[in-house]
This record gives sequence, structure tokens and C-alpha cells, in this order.
Amino acid sequence: MTESSSPPLADLLHAAVTAVGGTERPGQTAMAEAVAEAIDDSSHLLVQAGTGTGKSLGYLVPALAHGERVVVATATLALQRQLVERDLPRTVEALHPILRRRPEFAMLKGRSNYLCLHRLHEGVPQEDSDEAGLFDPFEAAAPTSKLGKDLLRLRDWSDETETGDRDDLTPGVSDRAWAQVSVTSRECLGASKCAYGAECFAEASRERAKLADVVVTNHALLAIDAIEGAPVLPSHEVLIVDEAHELVSRVTGVASGELTPGQVNRAVRRAAKLVNEQAADALQTASEGFERLMELALPGRLEKIPEDLGYVLMALRDAARTVISALGATRDASVKDEDAVRKQALGAVETIHQVAERIVEGSEYDVVWYERHDRFGASLRVAPLSVSGLLREKLFEDRSVVLTSATLKLGGDFNGVAASLGLAPESPQDPEGGEDTAPRWQGLDVGSPFDYSKQGILYVAKHLAQPGRDGSRADMLDELTELVEAAGGRTLGLFSSMRAAQAAAEELRGRIDMPILLQGEETLGELIRAFAADAKTCLFGTLSLWQGVDVPGPSCQLVVMDRVPFPRPDDPLMSARQKAVEEAGGNGFMAVAATHAALLMAQGAGRLVRASGDRGIVAVLDPRVERARYGSFLRKSMPDFWYTTDRNQVRRSLAAIDTAAKAQEA
Repeated sequence: MTESSSPPLADLLHAAVTAVGGTERPGQTAMAEAVAEAIDDSSHLLVQAGTGTGKSLGYLVPALAHGERVVVATATLALQRQLVERDLPRTVEALHPILRRRPEFAMLKGRSNYLCLHRLHEGVPQEDSDEAGLFDPFEAAAPTSKLGKDLLRLRDWSDETETGDRDDLTPGVSDRAWAQVSVTSRECLGASKCAYGAECFAEASRERAKLADVVVTNHALLAIDAIEGAPVLPSHEVLIVDEAHELVSRVTGVASGELTPGQVNRAVRRAAKLVNEQAADALQTASEGFERLMELALPGRLEKIPEDLGYVLMALRDAARTVISALGATRDASVKDEDAVRKQALGAVETIHQVAERIVEGSEYDVVWYERHDRFGASLRVAPLSVSGLLREKLFEDRSVVLTSATLKLGGDFNGVAASLGLAPESPQDPEGGEDTAPRWQGLDVGSPFDYSKQGILYVAKHLAQPGRDGSRADMLDELTELVEAAGGRTLGLFSSMRAAQAAAEELRGRIDMPILLQGEETLGELIRAFAADAKTCLFGTLSLWQGVDVPGPSCQLVVMDRVPFPRPDDPLMSARQKAVEEAGGNGFMAVAATHAALLMAQGAGRLVRASGDRGIVAVLDPRVERARYGSFLRKSMPDFWYTTDRNQVRRSLAAIDTAAKAQEA
């Protein structure tokens, strides 16, 4: 569609907003215009759009109007569902008469999110004779057990579902049950070799995506598509990354590798019956050496690979390579469903080979460390020191990219987030008009429809002692108790560690007569529902609560942060990234630790005001936000609340808010 024949963007936006029952907002209009301009110019855009802006329509409408295929990548299932089940159907219907075409849309996820009919009907490939009962989990699992009930329900659901998408199954099933009926991309036989290829749900989702104008996916699949070189997303001219503050973390996860003794042992068992004895014994011997070494592993970064670990990893790498060659050269007709068994074994051994080889090669751009978990034991991990170069090369070269979130502007500008994405400081165009190789981008803050300075207060308890490493903070618990009592409950407590959240919940349950819910004692969804249903209830927890709670109204009128959520000092990856910045002449603390904390605090503070009628206080019980030099950076990263350190003023305000809320409830 040419520019001259395109309907006015304002008309399209008005029709879409009306269709979803929303209200047009200046920030949404500004965002839509900027997105349209970036798409037309083939440039890139970072948009900070506060809660209530209507940012989904702010990018969907100009993308649909442009007429090129667009991929929308989000971090959470909730937003994917909102887009596919609410925003896109209504928007397409509203724009159809104006655009004179009906854009198609589809959801695309990783293969393991879809029911595998081969697994369902043929069973899980046998690993060894001692586990023969697992070959047909439907027969092995007791019908009255939780696993048995889940598996029987999955079998019934397979006859009804059109998508095979795990998220369409309500209520859901356990991870253990789902693992019996799903495969990873490495384990998949491929449509041409699979007896159920013509009916495959994952393949059908890919075919729908190829025909769609808008493909909704997740950050992880976007990262796989960009990093691994084997395209899983259809070709597209426009990429929109929503919840973009999560992108670096998700890409880092996809680009990381891990080896554990259990993982290696499973690979040995899967391969043993499919290769010659010599190849199997070599992998078994290497596996035993690795397991012995991991029993002695101490948590921490390995700046240089120890000699004994290097020998073990080379043995693993070489033995895995031999097994991979053998798996490709032999077939055993006596093994039931031999192709599936072989594919599963090959995927497991290839992972061992790739991670071992990567660590042995010792790239200066990788960080290697040991981790030890109380339940799962030791693991050896490797992750990229930075993903900025990867993102710059793979994400921004061949398409226009729009990145949006409520928290992209940290410390007053976009440059910190942009640098983590591989973008140069804002406005990188060459003023002399010469050729510029840096991706062109601009940042835009469209604000929020909420009047933060009148709806909320940011209170920093500067009179408290600075948090120490021992974790005991009697004065903080006293302050927290007084604030919760003044608020009449209604408190979301955001803690920097699970230990701190547990200690605070235990202490306050003994001090005040109000329900204190604690993350981990029930599913997150149930906790949030209970918190929203009773204004006297408080909810305490850690990381997922900083970003995952949306409770408008009187149930959440006090958000408390116990301390600045800096990364742990012993976090190997974050410490390595901070050191790398310092060695390059930068401020490692501000670029890594402070930026990490600012992002979480911005997200956490955003839990307070979710609707135009919301009122309340964000209380930070860490005096460093007022006293330390980096305090102003953290404050600038949060919504523009009215700021105070006056504890008496805050208690009066909380009491007034509580009184008003009770009157409204009555």
C-alpha cells in the first residue's frame, strides 16, 4: 500500500481504541506516530510507555497499517494471550473496513510447548532396561496418581485440541506429565520422518505463522532464531519487542550452556544401546571422571580452567564426538521405535559435546563458573560476558526494530539500556553526513496517563541503618511493622532475597493481626488473587513479584522494598561483566550493578499505580537511596512520585489513604 493511499493513522488508531473499549491518550498517539516513522525509515525506536498508555495498540496499529509482516516478541504468557485473544482480533476487525484487507495473525512458540503425537502414541523412548516401565507412561502410571490422571487427561485432550498448545489446556498439568508428551527441537524426528508429521501441532503452528501478517512469539524463540542461525521465525520486515527490559536476560539464558553429572549420565544411558561397546565405554569413563570432579566443585567463577577440569572436559568432548559419529552410522532394527530413541540420544550427546567444547576453547567473551544447589548438586555453567555485540549483529541489521516497555529509561535517559542491546549512545548519525555504520535509533518517552506526583509518594527511610551482609535488620522490621499497621494491611512487600521475605513474614505474623501471604506457600496466581480479594492482606515475596503483580484498587496501597536489589556480590556473571566494564575504562558498578537495581526498582515501583484512581506510597527501607551518590540515579529511574524522607508525613498519608479506602468500601 503506497503512502498516498494509506488511511490516516489517527483514523486507524481511533477505530482500534474504540473496538477494544479503551480511551485515546496523547502518549499512545505519539507512540503510534513514532512507530510508523521508524518503520517507514527502516530505523530503530526505543519507547518507554508507562502503565495505562495502551502501548499494545500504539505499536499494533502502525504495524498493521504498513502492510509488511511483523513479529511481536514478548516476555510473558499473559501479554501473549492478551495480544492473540483480545487486542489483535478486535483491532483486525476494526481496521478491516478502513484498510480493505484483513490481516492474519498467529502465535508461535518453541516446539516443547506443543503436544507431540508421536510421544503420546508411542511412549517415551526407553533409556535402559531398569526403566522399561517408563516406556509407556500411560500404563506405568497409576490411574489414581496425580501423574496418571494428568496423562489420561492429556490423552483425552489430544482428541479435542486444535492447537496442541500447552497453554490452551485448562487446568494445566505438571511439568513431569508434560515431559512425557512433548519433545525438544533436538529430539524431534522431523515431519518427513515422523509417522504423525502430517498431524503435528508444532508444524501446523509454523505453517500458520508463515501465512500470518503478525506473528506473536516470545523472547526465547526470538533469541534462538537470531543466535543459532537456523531460522524458526518466518522472514519479516518489522520486529517489535514488548517487555523489552527483559530481552538481555532472556537472550543471555538462550546463549548459556550447562553441564551436570545427572545430565551426562542420562546421555550415556540413552546412547549405550545404540553404539558399539568401545564408544559407549569411552563416554561412560569420561562421565565418571566428570562426576568425581563435580563432587569436589566449589561455587564461583573459573577465570582459568583448572588442569584437571580441562582434561575431563576434553575427554567428554572427544567421547561425545565419537558417539555422535557412531549414532549416525548405525541402525538397530531390534530396538522398538529406533528413530525416536536415536534422536533423543543424539540430542543429549550433542549438547554435552557443544558445551564441553565451548568451555575447553576458552573464549575471552565467555564466563565459566561452578554452581551448587542444595537439591540438585553441582553444575558447570558458561554464559556470554555480554550479548550486546550479538544483538547488534543479529537483531538490528535486516529489519526495523521497535523496543518498548514501561521501564527503558534508567537514570533519566535510554543510553544504559541501549548499550546493553548493542546500540551506540542516542543520535549516532554522523553530523558530517558521512557513512555511519551504527544502527540509527531514537528514544521516546511518551509518559503515562497517570499523574504520579499526585497519586503516589516515594518515601526513603533515611533514618535506618545501612543494610549489612548479615541480613539482620531489627530497625527495618520495626519500620515495616509500623508502615503496614498505618496502611491497614494493603501491602506488597518486595524483598531482595527469599530469606529476607521469609524472615519478615515470620516476624510480622507474630506482631500484627493481618494475613501475611508469602511467595512459595501457594502458586503465584493463587497468592495474587487472595491478595487482591482482601484489603487487609499483605503479600511478601521476591523477584517475580517485583515485575509480575497487577492489582489496581485499594488492595495495594503500600509497596515496600526492603533494600536496593543489587546483584549478589558473588554472582559470577554479573561480577565478570562489572569487571569487564572497569577494565575498559568505564564505571562497572553503575553500568552493571546500579543499572540492574534501577530496572528492578522501576518495575517494583510500577506495582503501585495501575489505574487512574489508585493512591499510595512506595517505601524504600534503605537509606542509601537518599545518602549514596548513586541514589539520585535510582530515584530518577522510578515514576515521578512526590518524594519525601519524613516518616511522620508518610504515616499521616497512609492513615488518610486507609480511611478513604475504608469509606469507599463501605
